[in-house]
Amino acid sequence: MPFDQAPSPTVDDALLARLTADFAARAAEHDAEASFPFENFAALHEAGLLGLVDPPSVGGKGAGLRDALAVVAAVARGEPSTALVLTLQYIIHHQMWRGTRWPADLRDRIGRTAVTDGAVINALRVEPELGTPLRGGLPATVARKVAGGWRISGTKLYSTGVPVLAWLSVWARSDEDEPRVGAWIVPAGTDGVEIRPVWNHIGMRASGSHEVVFHDVFITDDLVGDIRPPAQWAAPDAVGSAWTAALFSAVYDSVAQAARDWLLGFLRTRTPTTLGGAALSTVPRLQEAVGGIEALLQTNRVLLRSLAASVDAGTPPPPHESLLVKYTVTNNAIAAVAKAVEITGNPGLTRDNPLERHYRDVLCARVHAPQNDMILTAAGRAALAGP
Repeated sequence: MPFDQAPSPTVDDALLARLTADFAARAAEHDAEASFPFENFAALHEAGLLGLVDPPSVGGKGAGLRDALAVVAAVARGEPSTALVLTLQYIIHHQMWRGTRWPADLRDRIGRTAVTDGAVINALRVEPELGTPLRGGLPATVARKVAGGWRISGTKLYSTGVPVLAWLSVWARSDEDEPRVGAWIVPAGTDGVEIRPVWNHIGMRASGSHEVVFHDVFITDDLVGDIRPPAQWAAPDAVGSAWTAALFSAVYDSVAQAARDWLLGFLRTRTPTTLGGAALSTVPRLQEAVGGIEALLQTNRVLLRSLAASVDAGTPPPPHESLLVKYTVTNNAIAAVAKAVEITGNPGLTRDNPLERHYRDVLCARVHAPQNDMILTAAGRAALAGP
């Protein structure tokens, strides 16, 4: 069943169901060709969902985490690479409107263009030398101050959604004596931006997570986002951690739900001669296995629903608890799809059926930072420091 929630004034369940079916119809083709689903983003724009979490002052819907989860989950059941890009859109837009760190004019411009033009943004953070910034260290990408603006040079890996991005939020360090670190915003198509189409991974193949090189790219002063001394980025952010954990988790939980849906259809319609014409769904051993999958997905639903409710009520849990939700939900999703593959055998692994694609996609949950070792270390440290 889809992500469980009450009716919402900002999310139309019938619309989400149509988007799920529409995106699912093309998902296998995009996966096979590693092609980017531009048409999905046109549909999301037409549906008014790219500015979902932006405030009404710029034309958005002002949605909270519950509604963002519902949209991401519906999109991911159809085509998860699209949902991954949308997740990053929602996380960045939500961060922009919290506090006063983003310049108001730039924040308004990015939010308004999401609503009017379907503009998409993502943060380009991972580098060949640095890896993920969450493991520490300054970025090698440098923003050099010049008259009227900045010049940016560096290389970014795994730039998810870059074929459709209107805004590239570049994680860099300034060339000042005491460097600041943060987001410099580069409009797509700016001179000196080179996109290298190298994405060729086992899963999330339609995400367009290519390499991007910035060759002394100039941007004006009004395109500087949130930049701070490095130490200020270490402060705990309970709300931001919850949004990140919940939305990334929803992507992979929905992949597992799509796998479960296919499995149920397979077991109901497969009638081997050894069962005298009865369907595989009548076999107790397989019923038990499906029950185990249901238990994993039910746990996920409860955790995601509870986390979203807490955040929207203004009582987010500590960051390490939100990240334990990510750990649990994503590992449950992987286990659920693996169990589906195990009980279907060769039919589950053939490329003629979608289960093997769901399996490849769900495994990508393991690479999103913070990864499992960091989550468990933080949780263990918090427990040991407690009363």
